[in-house]
Amino acid sequence: MSRILVDLPESQVDDLAVIVEAEQRPRAAVIRDAIEAYISQRKRALGTDVFGLWKSRKTDGLAYQQELRSEW
Repeated sequence: MSRILVDLPESQVDDLAVIVEAEQRPRAAVIRDAIEAYISQRKRALGTDVFGLWKSRKTDGLAYQQELRSEW
């Protein structure tokens, strides 16, 4: 695990302290979770985390594609 140094405004440090106290967890763990959530959100926004998105659909992917193209 790597260490990094991050400068935060005092207001963010105060807000973080409230979360740490409420969850009774180490500050580092809360920060790691926040960074992981941010990275996951960015991956979805960039479309890099798309594997398996179609698995919950009941429509065949090829049939869906052909239906869309038939509109052209």
